[in-house]
Amino acid sequence: MNIFILTSGKYGSRIVNNIAQRGFASSIVGIHEVPEDLPEFIDDVSSYIPDNLPNADLILSLGLYGDINMIIPAVASNTGAKSIIVPIHDPKQIPLGLQREIESEIGSAKIVFPKPFCSLEPVGDKYIDKFAEYFGKPELKIEFNDLIKHVEVKRGAPCGSTWFVAEKLENVPVGEAEFEAGGKYHNYPCLASMSVDPQVGDTILHLAGYKIKEAVKKELGFAAKSAVVDEETCEGGDNCDHICYDVCPNVKIGDETVKIKGNEKAEIDAQSCGCCEICIQKCPFGAIEIEDKVNIKKSE
Repeated sequence: MNIFILTSGKYGSRIVNNIAQRGFASSIVGIHEVPEDLPEFIDDVSSYIPDNLPNADLILSLGLYGDINMIIPAVASNTGAKSIIVPIHDPKQIPLGLQREIESEIGSAKIVFPKPFCSLEPVGDKYIDKFAEYFGKPELKIEFNDLIKHVEVKRGAPCGSTWFVAEKLENVPVGEAEFEAGGKYHNYPCLASMSVDPQVGDTILHLAGYKIKEAVKKELGFAAKSAVVDEETCEGGDNCDHICYDVCPNVKIGDETVKIKGNEKAEIDAQSCGCCEICIQKCPFGAIEIEDKVNIKKSE
């Protein structure tokens, strides 16, 4: 697989360095650095399209802000790439309208906008899926008794934070591992924005933190804390239209954190719940509360 990378700023540099260090250096056929100080609005981006582009299978566009992202269709066309990943780490980076404009100009190519990059999973595209075997939504294998004994990264965040967290979790008490993972992820530190994204109602920084904690919970079999629906109190959508589903940040980026069961009652997936408490604040019937040590269902 040949990868061509458009990159800008510290966010892009960190990802380039990490994927190169983890076995993909020989796959990178070209890197084009885009200046950070470009204006947000550019009438004609044609002068910014790099010359002499190599053939590529996959385009990564990392950290570009505003209209300069409109060079992506031309770069894909000129490299022959039919697979494109454009991660979003800041609400101001690529507004939804700009995403739609890019999509309208890429022809038959497959493009995804994972928000954040560490939410990327296979999408049924040959080259995006090959990349997502190694980088994207964290997956771990954890050996433990009362303490975390060893953590293997099966798939890691493209920025490298998953490997950092995995090293720091060894010898941590199992009951503290979920929140220790969240803390160490912040220490790395994550470069995602701390501004609330109006499309999801939470910060992209928080969304990324939920992903590493989800990986830990999945392996340990329980969530130290999770939002839980009291089925007797839940009105099953009557007079609320399942607002818990509508406001969940994880649901808005494609996760199944809130599910509506056959009886119309809501159920919260403890494995992916980030404990943001937005659903608790919005439920008009007080049917949701935070509980300690919630077991993960096998089907999750």
